[in-house]
Amino acid sequence: MGSNATAALKLGAAVFLTIALITIVVSLFISSTDAVKEGQTQFSSIQTQLSQTRYNIYENTTLSGSQVMNAVRQFNNETQFGVYVQTGKNGVTYYGNTFNQTTGEIDGTAKNTNLQPAQDETNNNYINPSGKFKSSVVRDANNMVRGIVFIQTK
Repeated sequence: MGSNATAALKLGAAVFLTIALITIVVSLFISSTDAVKEGQTQFSSIQTQLSQTRYNIYENTTLSGSQVMNAVRQFNNETQFGVYVQTGKNGVTYYGNTFNQTTGEIDGTAKNTNLQPAQDETNNNYINPSGKFKSSVVRDANNMVRGIVFIQTK
């Protein structure tokens, strides 16, 4: 009878240790899953911030017409983004998407990818490479950059 009691105690201890081990593994898995989710959220936030920093050079600065033309070429085909240019000849054009300069809302119906008027000296929308343009960035309600505004000053 003594050996049966010892065997039962050993079996009980083995079951207890197995349950304890399973509990520890499950709790480690749950806490590591939470840590992974938090890491993904932080990484996504950092990624968004880094993608938005490329627009910082256009925030309340004065640029040359050639820099404006480079920006128009660079951002012309981006989705949910536009560039507004007002020239010294009173030409007004949106390149890429049209957007609301106050709210940053994009008008998805119109997209202008024609750069020809910006390069034609006889056109009112001509972007003079030696001209000076005041620039500003337009953000939407989620603080995402949706457009850049360039207004020629000289």
